[in-house]
Amino acid sequence: MKVKRIVANIGTQDLSKAKHFYEDILGLDQLMNMGFIATYGTHEKMDIQISFLSEGGSGTPVPDLSIEVDDLDSALTRIKKAGIPIEYGPAIEPWGVRRFLVRDPFGKLVNILIHL
Repeated sequence: MKVKRIVANIGTQDLSKAKHFYEDILGLDQLMNMGFIATYGTHEKMDIQISFLSEGGSGTPVPDLSIEVDDLDSALTRIKKAGIPIEYGPAIEPWGVRRFLVRDPFGKLVNILIHL
């Protein structure tokens, strides 16, 4: 398994504040807006991103981190082998990802995903 991307997620009920600061002031591009999540970064490199969420999607809590991997089944196997409880999933989501949620050793909710 290889980590391809890590995205910070910040919970907020006012996505317009993210647009103002990260797009209007800092000049990042809005890469995605689905109503409950807006992601900002650059079209040149997908490794510069920050997301703002009012909920985690599919009724889940907002994750602290999203980690995209190239092999979700391998990641899932490693998580299970380590005895880490899975808090959600794995699930195929309507926005084109397969994912599951776990907590890291510090109690942070981590969204581990692969794009379909």
